[in-house]
Amino acid sequence: MTLKIMLLLVASCAFQTKYPQSWWGPVDTANAPSWEVLPQAAKFGDEVILSKRNELGLLSNFAATPFYYNQKRYASVEGFWQMMKYPDSEIKNDPRSKFSFSFTREQVVSMTTFEAKAAGDQASQLMREHDIDWVSFEGEKMTYCSETKGKHFTLIKEVMIKKLLYNPEVRRVLLATGNLKLRPDHKTGTCQAPEWKYYEIWMDIRKDLMRGRILAPIMLQ
Repeated sequence: MTLKIMLLLVASCAFQTKYPQSWWGPVDTANAPSWEVLPQAAKFGDEVILSKRNELGLLSNFAATPFYYNQKRYASVEGFWQMMKYPDSEIKNDPRSKFSFSFTREQVVSMTTFEAKAAGDQASQLMREHDIDWVSFEGEKMTYCSETKGKHFTLIKEVMIKKLLYNPEVRRVLLATGNLKLRPDHKTGTCQAPEWKYYEIWMDIRKDLMRGRILAPIMLQ
């Protein structure tokens, strides 16, 4: 065995121990939903799908990873995201208050996974019907789908950092991805707003973590 082959084998073994092979574990395509991008779609060693089928699902907005933001508890990033489509008591004469919702803003705050997504889908339909292209947080309106990094982007990134700080497992899993390119586990839609690309935001946060730019405070509030 030549020295070159030996070095390649050593490097291959080192890589295999660095990342869990289950992250690329093949899933039967026959029973997969049409929206899903399966783990095996990623190029082994270069990128990884943030699949809900393994621990990488903790990085999904859907994950039940509670956090506090401005001293208020949220059950997930998805619940936070979708509740912004609902009537805001801090907005005077909020036009959305005239719509017929199945849930209240406070109920969506406590939701996770597909329940929060479904509540948001209903709100999105009402927004389209009434030509509303904004969401709100604490009385401030923000464009819902903008290709520039505005207030909505800044808010979502701050919320994702809170999720990281309040959930040590999220931090562990994110750092465990090393330098892998992160990809979503779902087919992306037409909106190209940067805050919709949570996988790219996580790569930015990961970079800041590795450089020591994100440190957990002594006491989270």
